[in-house]
Amino acid sequence: MSLSMIGLDTAKTVFQIHGVDEAGKVEIRRKLQRNDLIAFFEQQAPCTVVMEACGAAHHWARMLTGLGHSVKLIAPDAVKPFVKKGKKNDAADAAAICEAASRPDAKFVPAKTVQQQGILALHAARSLLVKQQTMLANAMRGLATEFGITVPKGIRKLDELLALVDADEIIPKQAKQAITGLHDYCNDYCNDLSEGIETFEAEIVAHARGDETARHLATIPGIGPITASLIAATVADITLFKTARQFAAWLGLVPRQNSTGGKTRLGRTTKTGNREIRKLLVLGATSMVYRADGWNSAVGAWLRSVLERRPVRLVTVALANKMARIALAVMTRKQVYRANGVVAAAP
Repeated sequence: MSLSMIGLDTAKTVFQIHGVDEAGKVEIRRKLQRNDLIAFFEQQAPCTVVMEACGAAHHWARMLTGLGHSVKLIAPDAVKPFVKKGKKNDAADAAAICEAASRPDAKFVPAKTVQQQGILALHAARSLLVKQQTMLANAMRGLATEFGITVPKGIRKLDELLALVDADEIIPKQAKQAITGLHDYCNDYCNDLSEGIETFEAEIVAHARGDETARHLATIPGIGPITASLIAATVADITLFKTARQFAAWLGLVPRQNSTGGKTRLGRTTKTGNREIRKLLVLGATSMVYRADGWNSAVGAWLRSVLERRPVRLVTVALANKMARIALAVMTRKQVYRANGVVAAAP
């Protein structure tokens, strides 16, 4: 039995093997327990192992590469069309992985290093704490809004919100009890959340200052150390993107197409790819839109001209798209950002 390619469907405890030879003939179908996986691949001659780029795939990619195999990670969206309709199971998934990887136009995801995954763990933890803090604050604001009470944005405005709720005699005691309880919990819990967020951000900023790629990215207007660190840790090999548009499309910052008969129809942005990078780029673009009048460069002039013709939210996404393209150029050339125009952007 000579295996040319093995499709590996990973899970927590059960792994499905689908092996084919050079002609594409199925040679092996087997279900393995987690403890038996390494022993199985130790007995196999070096071959190509393909997995979906999700879960612990990067860990197994490093493990199997150490055994002499050539490991490729493929996006789950590229595998889905090859799963037989009505036969969704582990064996069908493993066979679909082999089928998708054998296509001449198949694109693969580079495996991340342990260091990259460590930085991404910091970003994931920070994002979770920020989300929990925002949820608590929004819950208080939402309940108070039902009784006509609002305050300006900001976590520090919650004390003012509680004072207004206590002073309002129309609000029933049950609602006051709910809002007060959330405020007390928010005071205790949000302090811990804020400390955790600050700790994670300090580590992320340290990575952004120590990583050459992140330092280059941070010179782009609208991209701070957190965004720069996330992009540098996520994009393992920038050369996989042949054009700047491919990078923007990977981040979901290009419009959907529904074209036919030579007629081009563009819709809303696709919002595919890495959601966290896209969100941070849009937030950075939003901050630059508010400072468009003082942005003395070619991009600033372009931004002001588009703002005269298009809604602010559409311009924000368009600027995020442009920032992504600039980021690819900076990473490809391994240089800092240099603005074209009257005044260079400050790093």
